Parts: sequence; C-alpha cells; structure tokens
Amino acid sequence: MKSFFVAAALFSSLLSACGSVDAAIDCHTICARYSDCFDAKYDVATCETRCRSHSADDKEYRSRANQCEACINDRACTSTIFSCGVECSTVVP
Repeated sequence: MKSFFVAAALFSSLLSACGSVDAAIDCHTICARYSDCFDAKYDVATCETRCRSHSADDKEYRSRANQCEACINDRACTSTIFSCGVECSTVVP
C-alpha cells in the first residue's frame, strides 16, 4: 500500500512538471512568433517570463496560451493576424 502512495505522488509531480514544460514551450513559441511577425525589437525573454508566470498561476491564461499556440502553429504571419487575434490578444500585447 505504501508503494501505491509513493507511485501516486511521483505521478502527480510528473504531471505538474509536464504542465510547466508545456507552458514554457507554448510561451516561447508565442513570444518568438510575435517578434518575428510584428516587432523585431520585441523583448522575447521578458514575454516568455511573464507568460510562464501567468501560466503557472492562472489555468485560464494557460488555456488561452495553449489555444494561441495551436492557432499560430504552421500559419504564415499574415494568416496569424487575421485568424489568431482573439486567441493571442491576451497572451501578448
């Protein structure tokens, strides 16, 4: 029985870590894409830090970041502007 609780605790911590990694990947993709498409001087590192922090604290924000990243995936910048504005407007300025 003790090993069950240890396994459950490990599994729970792994899920937690996966969420952080997912948020980091989403945040990097979103912030880098904003820089590439809209503002070459945009501070990507600050954006990523802010995005990761908000994602860790707010499930709704993390969900919006995931939706934004999914929307911009494999789209040209022009298409991103028209197709992903709603999904990404609360993630990047």
